Amino acid sequence: MANRLSGSTSPYLLQHAENPVHWWPWGEEAFAEARERGVPVLLSVGYSSCHWCHVMAGESFEDEATAAYLNEHFVSVKVDREERPDVDAVYMEAVQAATGRGGWPMTVFLTPAGEPFYFGTYFPPAPRHGMPSFRQVLEGVEAAWRERRDEVGAVAASIVKDLGGRSLDLGGTAVPGEEQLAAALLGLTRDYDPSYGGFGGAPKFPPSMALEFLLRHHARTGSEGALQMAADTCEAMARGGIYDQLGGGFARYSVDRKWVVPHFEKMLYDNALLCRLYAHLWRATGSDLARRVALETADFLVRELRTHEGGFASALDADSDKPDGGHGEGAFYVWTPAELEDVLGKADAALAAEYFGVTEDGTFEEGASVLQLPADGGLVDAERIASVRERLFAAREGRPRPGRDDKVVAAWNGLAIAALAETGAYFERPDLVAAAVEAADLLVRVHMDEHGRLARTSRDGAVGGNAGVLEDYADVAEGFLALTAVTGEGVWLDFAGLLLDSVLRHFTGEGGALYDTADDAEALIRRPQDPTDNAAPSGWTAAAGALLSYAAFTGSARHREAAEQALGVVGALAGRVPRFIGWGLAVAEAALDGPREVAVVGPAGDAATVALHRTALLGTAPGAVVAAGEPGTGEYALLADRPLLDGRPAAYVCRHFVCAAPTADPEALGEQLGAR
Repeated sequence: MANRLSGSTSPYLLQHAENPVHWWPWGEEAFAEARERGVPVLLSVGYSSCHWCHVMAGESFEDEATAAYLNEHFVSVKVDREERPDVDAVYMEAVQAATGRGGWPMTVFLTPAGEPFYFGTYFPPAPRHGMPSFRQVLEGVEAAWRERRDEVGAVAASIVKDLGGRSLDLGGTAVPGEEQLAAALLGLTRDYDPSYGGFGGAPKFPPSMALEFLLRHHARTGSEGALQMAADTCEAMARGGIYDQLGGGFARYSVDRKWVVPHFEKMLYDNALLCRLYAHLWRATGSDLARRVALETADFLVRELRTHEGGFASALDADSDKPDGGHGEGAFYVWTPAELEDVLGKADAALAAEYFGVTEDGTFEEGASVLQLPADGGLVDAERIASVRERLFAAREGRPRPGRDDKVVAAWNGLAIAALAETGAYFERPDLVAAAVEAADLLVRVHMDEHGRLARTSRDGAVGGNAGVLEDYADVAEGFLALTAVTGEGVWLDFAGLLLDSVLRHFTGEGGALYDTADDAEALIRRPQDPTDNAAPSGWTAAAGALLSYAAFTGSARHREAAEQALGVVGALAGRVPRFIGWGLAVAEAALDGPREVAVVGPAGDAATVALHRTALLGTAPGAVVAAGEPGTGEYALLADRPLLDGRPAAYVCRHFVCAAPTADPEALGEQLGAR
């Protein structure tokens, strides 16, 4: 018997392929082995850029004695949560129900039938802070299995029954109205941190989707408070250590309330969502900071996460080797005053230390500081600062780099496609639009079959073996719809329609409720179903948004009805947990506003057509869809029967396919759409 992970396509599983633990990948073969041997299953779930996953691996899974005990008494199964979000979701629900908390690494003990009976997250190698050691946990579980197996079985059956009995309050099937969205705004205002932006205390995660809701709410209602919360939070994050002041892009979260010290891993989904958010903030306000951050984050995505095949890798590790030896979190990103002086010389190092908040004591560990932009900085020489940044960035490029998880996840690539397409269009960067198209092409060629079914992952151009989940279909459709608006190419609308037909056929239940897995997916102890937005939009709310936009492009009543049914749960959660239904609230804003449908007709490349198309894309009307094409084209229902206006390119603004008078004037079009 041996470790069976070496054939995996998951970088996380491959990190464990040399462990002395006899790991199995998730699958029936592992559970059959447990049944045959009469032993329980240890399920360990993590992901490649997870700091504490690496810590537990080094302390326990690479330890020969611990591995020997595991191999004798358990069948050990290792799961990459990013490849199998369904497995992660159902067991994380059990962990949170039993312990009141969750996280990764997730450690769950199962019967050979897959039923959980004991839970935890990280366990240390020796007892610490009231936590038992991992070895103590293993010995306790083994003894309970050997001596009290009937009791263990009863506990497992009870947990599964409890999970199966949980039901969602769908809140009806109506789109949330003014009252619910006002309650959501009030809830966010109560949770808002007026000193440092964001919501709640430490740790602080970038609230991308709640901020998108605030921008859309301001666009629809004129609420200055909503805009101020969004703008101030974006500025605080952009000035903080959570933002990479040299290379662009955001870390996963801040360990403190002030956004100073990040957990340094950089995730594709965070950066895609934040790139798009800052582009939308610029669209609403014209903020130079928002423009800079959107473009720097887009450039980071292309420079550091783009794969050879044109997709986008999942993440960069928090940890890396230190230049002088050793290994540590944030080693690639932090600076001491002495390191600044080595690169810049004494005078410029003093300037950099003041400008970026680098202190003798350090803001991180071992006297090192995370670079920030302190808000109280005075006037600076812009050219000198630009030179400092360039030299520090070049020097940092010579440091040992963090590891990269280079698997391509369909959902997160969909988010990146939307962000790059819009950012490229807003700031006239065709290279970014081209990168979005290339990633979309990869998803169609490698991840998508002729029936509109998606695979979750690929790596090195080879498709993975795991089926796509709801967020994959919804986020990829969202990306394709953004490409439709930006490029005017109807093929992306067609591909989005194929994916959304799969959503309606395979993921939709009674009353329009949505499930995270398809009706023909592998059966787990519970079919996962979670409408809340956490690190990224839930599959549920992302599907609602894509269905709504597709209906606006095509006039499909079936897709509109499905979107409205899906939004019912948003109304139920809006006043209670608005921070965790942010994208659902943003979609509800679009539904209340129409969303508006904009048709731009005119010869391709004509200056007047281009001006109208750009004005339409820059409109702030919540969730507005834009179709652009030649007069007489039949590519979109939205473009049908739209003649030129006295021979000139024209734009038509409609709601539910009822249109205002067309205009050939970009300024008049902007006024109709709230464009700057």
